[in-house]
Amino acid sequence: MVKRLLTFVLLLTGSISMLAQNRTITGSLYDGELKEKVPFAIVQLLKQDSSYVVGATSDEAGSFKITAPTNGRFILKASYVGYKTIFQNITIANEQDVAVGQLDFQVDSRTLKEVKVVASAPKVVVKADTFQYNASAYRVPEGSTIEALVKRLPGAEVSSDGTIKINGKEVKKILVDGKEFMVGDTKTAMKNLPTSIVQTIKAYDQKSDLSRVTGIDDGDESTVLDFGIKAGMNKGLFSNIDLGIGTHNRYSEKAMGAYFNNKFRIMGFASANNVNDMGFGGGPRGGFGGVRQGLNATKMVGLNMNYDNGNTLQWDGSVRWNHSDGDLNTRVSSENFVAQQGSFGNRLAQEYTRTNSWDGRFRLEWRPDSVWNIMFRPNFRLTKNDGQVVSSSAAYNADPYETVDDPLSTASIAQLKALGTMVNTQRNMTISYGNSTSLGAMLQVNRKLSSNGRNVTLRVDGNYSDSDSKTFSTQDIQYFQLQDALGNDSTYRAYRYNLMPTKSWDYALQATYSEPIARKTYLQFSYQFKYGFSKSDRDTYDLSAMPSGAFGSLQPAYRSWDNYLGLLTNPLASYLDDNLSRYSEYRTYTHDMQVMMRMIRDKWKMNVGVMFQPQHSTYMQDYLGVHVDTARTVFNWSPTFDFRYKFSEQSNLRINYKGTITQPTMSQLLSIVDNTDPQNISVGNPGLKPAFTNNFRLFYNTYKQSHSQALMTFANFSTTRNAIGNSVTYDAITGARTIRPVNVNGNWDADAGLMYNTSIDSAGVWNLHTFTRANFNRYVSYLQLNRTSNLEKNITKSLTLGERLAASYRTSWLELELDGSVDYTNTKNNLQSMSNLRTWQFAYGGTLSLNLPWNMSISTDLHQNSRRGYSDASLNTNELLWNAQISQSMLKGNALTFSLQFYDILRQQSNLSRVINSMSRTDTEYNSINSYIMLRATYRLNLFGGKNAMPKPKDSPDYDRNGPGMGPREGGKKGFGGGRPSGPPPMGGGFGGF
Repeated sequence: MVKRLLTFVLLLTGSISMLAQNRTITGSLYDGELKEKVPFAIVQLLKQDSSYVVGATSDEAGSFKITAPTNGRFILKASYVGYKTIFQNITIANEQDVAVGQLDFQVDSRTLKEVKVVASAPKVVVKADTFQYNASAYRVPEGSTIEALVKRLPGAEVSSDGTIKINGKEVKKILVDGKEFMVGDTKTAMKNLPTSIVQTIKAYDQKSDLSRVTGIDDGDESTVLDFGIKAGMNKGLFSNIDLGIGTHNRYSEKAMGAYFNNKFRIMGFASANNVNDMGFGGGPRGGFGGVRQGLNATKMVGLNMNYDNGNTLQWDGSVRWNHSDGDLNTRVSSENFVAQQGSFGNRLAQEYTRTNSWDGRFRLEWRPDSVWNIMFRPNFRLTKNDGQVVSSSAAYNADPYETVDDPLSTASIAQLKALGTMVNTQRNMTISYGNSTSLGAMLQVNRKLSSNGRNVTLRVDGNYSDSDSKTFSTQDIQYFQLQDALGNDSTYRAYRYNLMPTKSWDYALQATYSEPIARKTYLQFSYQFKYGFSKSDRDTYDLSAMPSGAFGSLQPAYRSWDNYLGLLTNPLASYLDDNLSRYSEYRTYTHDMQVMMRMIRDKWKMNVGVMFQPQHSTYMQDYLGVHVDTARTVFNWSPTFDFRYKFSEQSNLRINYKGTITQPTMSQLLSIVDNTDPQNISVGNPGLKPAFTNNFRLFYNTYKQSHSQALMTFANFSTTRNAIGNSVTYDAITGARTIRPVNVNGNWDADAGLMYNTSIDSAGVWNLHTFTRANFNRYVSYLQLNRTSNLEKNITKSLTLGERLAASYRTSWLELELDGSVDYTNTKNNLQSMSNLRTWQFAYGGTLSLNLPWNMSISTDLHQNSRRGYSDASLNTNELLWNAQISQSMLKGNALTFSLQFYDILRQQSNLSRVINSMSRTDTEYNSINSYIMLRATYRLNLFGGKNAMPKPKDSPDYDRNGPGMGPREGGKKGFGGGRPSGPPPMGGGFGGF
C-alpha cells in the first residue's frame, strides 16, 4: 500500500512538473561594457531558415520571456539600436522551459556611425508616470533635428511658435541624459540636436530644486523632455554638419560638436537659416499647424556643459547668442462683438524686426557629505531689439466682404462710404528700439537632520533688471460718421516721441522645515519674505502740432527718429508734454506661509496643503495731470491637493487640484481715464474684487508589454469666480472702444484627451495610433452700445473636437503610414448670432519612406488639407500638399549624405490662422515662401571611446542586422530589402510628424 502511494505521488509530481513546462524561454539583456540593464530591446524567435516565429521586448529590468509554439530548434535574436545583434541557437525538447541566463550586448561603432535602425522597436513604453519613446521607431528624414522626431510622438503637439505640449501639458525644459540643457530655451535643443544621436525620449514631470532635495513635493513641477544619447556615444567626440541651399535664396545651415567622457560633457552649436526654422515639411502632418508667420532669418551660437564627479559635485552651464531678422506682412480681417451692432475691421501691415540677445545660465550643486546640499543658480540676459511697422486699417459697421473684395483699396473705401458702411480709416507708423539687461541668482542650502526625512532648507533669490526704450509713432485717422465744423469728415492725428527707462529689482528670503510625524507621513512648513520694486519714467514729446503728412516724405528705418525730429520747427524740449509723460513707482512686500502634508504608501501618494499670502503694496504715479500715491493690503490663499494611485508599475492615476487668487493690478484700480489713444480708451475701476480660480486635472496611463499597448487619458477643468474681464463701450460713430475692467462670473473651460498606441503584431511591424481631443471655452464680458445704454452680457462659447488616426507598416527598408485628422469648431455669441460659425478642418494622406540599394533612400509625404464653414469664402480651401526627399549616402560608414528636398511641390499651402475670444474673431493671413527646393549636405564625424567602440577588423565575423527574417550572414549578395550592414540610415516617416 505504501509503495503504491509513493508511486502515485511520484507520478502526480511528475505530471504536475510536465504540465508546468510550456516551452518558455527566459533571460536578461545587459550592456557588456557598462554592465547596465538594457530595457525595451527587441527579442525574436526565428526558425532555422530565419523566418519569424514570435517576438517580445525586454522589460524595465532588461528581462524577457518568450514562448515557443512547438518543440524544435530555433534561433533566438536580440537587437537594440547601437549594439551588435545577438544570435543564439535554442533547442526545446519535451515541452521543457529554457533559461538562457544573461546575454551581453556589445557596442557596434559602425551602427552608431550609420545611425541604423536595427529592428522594429516598440514606439512607446510607460513606467510609472514616465512615457519613454524609442527614437528608432519614428523614422524622420536624413538631417532632421529632434523637433521632427517630437512632432511624431503620440500625444505630442508642436505649435508654429515652438511651444511643445506632451499629453496636454506644456514642456518647460529639455534634458539630455537627465542633465540640464540650454535651460530657459527649449527651441535651441529642438532646432539643433540631430536625431542621429538620440536613442530614447522620456516625458515626465520634474520636481523643483526644493522638492528634489527635501523629498517633500511642493507641487512646483515642470514637464520635461529627456533625450537619451545612444549607447556607446557617452565617451568620445562626435559632430554633425548640415549645410543647405535652395531656390528663392533659401538657406539652412547647422553644425554641432560634442565631447563626452565619464564626468564631463560639452556640446557646441551654430545655426543660420531663413526658412522660418521649421524643418523639412513644415508643421504637423494632416493639419494646419504649420503656418509660417512671415519671412524670418535666424542665427544662433550656443554652448552647453555638464560635469558630474559621481559623488559630491555637479554643475551645468549654458550660454547662447541669438539673432533674428523678421519680415512680416499681415492681412487681418476681424469682427468685434459689440451688442447688436456690427463692428468689422481690416488691417494691412508691414513689420520689420531685428533682435540680438545673449543668455547665460549656470547651476552648481555641491554635496560635501551625506547631510549637506548646496545649490547655486546664477543667470544673465542681454537683449536689444528694433522694430518698424507701417499699417493701414479701416473700421466698418457691416461686413465689407458682402459688398467688395478688397475693403482697403481706395475705390472700395469710396464705394463703402457712399453706402454709409465706412466708420474710419487709419494709417500708423512706429519705429521702436529696446535695450535691456537682467541679472539673477538663487542660493539654496539644505541640511538633513535625520535619516527619516527631517531637514531644513534656507534659500535666497535676487533679480535685477534695467531697460530703456525709444519709440517714434504717427497716427492719422479719418472719421466718416463724424463731421467737423465745415461739414467735412473729421480727422485726428497723434505724432509722438517716447523715451522710457525702466528699472526693477527684487529679493526673497525663504526657510523650509520638514518633519516626519508618522510612518511615511511628513509635514513641511515654509516661510518666504519677498520685496519687489519697479520704476518707470516715460518722457512723451507731443509733435501733433506739426501739419498732417509732415513726415510723409520719409521712409521708416531702424532707429531713424533723428530724421523725423530734424523736421521739427522748434527745439525738441519744447514739445515735452508733462500730462502725457508718466512716472510711476511700485513696491510690494509679500509674506508666503505654506503648510504641506505628504503621505506615502505602497499603492498611493497624497499631498495636501495650503498657502497664505498677506501682501502690502504701494503705488505712486504722475500721469495726465493727476498725482496718485496709494497703498493696498490684501490677503491671498491657495489650497492644493495631489493624489497618485499606482495600480501597477505601468498603470497610474493622478488627480490634482489647485486654487489661486489673482489680485487686480494697481493701474486697474485707479479711477483715471486714459484717452491718449482715442480709438482705445481705458478707464480704471476702484471696485474690482480679487479673482479666485479652481484648477482640476485628472491623468491616467497604462501600458501592456504585449503588442506595446499604451493608453493615456487626461481631463482639465478650470473655473473662475469674480474673473477680471472687460466692459466695452463701443462708439458707433468713431469706432472707438472704451475699456473698463470689471468682475465677471461664468468663465470656465474644459479640456480632455485620449491617446492609444499599439502594435498590431508582436514584432511591431504593423502599428496603430489614435489621439482624440475635446476642448470647450466659455468667455464672458460686458458690452455697451453707447454711454447711455445698459450693459449687456456678452457670452462667447467655443467647442472644438479633434481626432487623429494613423496606421503604419514598417520594416528595415520600408515604412508606409496612412493618416487622417478632423477638427470641428462650433463658435456661438449671444449678441451676434448671425456670426455663429461651424467650421471643419480635415486632412488625410500618407507618407512613404524607402531604403534603396546603393545607399539611396526616398521619402515622400502627400496630404489633402481642407477647410469648410467659414463665412469668408476665401478661407474654404482645399490644399494638396506634397513634399519629397531623395538622399544618397557615401564615404566610409556613410559619413556623408546628399539630400535633395522638394517643399510644397504643388504650391498650394496657405498661411491662415484664426483666433476667437470673448471680444472678437480675428483671421490673419501671413506672407511666406512655402514652395522651394533645397540641396543639403550632411557630414557626421564620430570618434567613440571604449573597447567596444573601435572599428571591427575586416576579417571578423558579421551578421545581417537589418530586419526580421534575416539570420547569420552566410555571404553572397543581398536581395531587395534583405538588408545591408553598411546601408544608409532609414529615412522618411513624415515631414513634421503626426
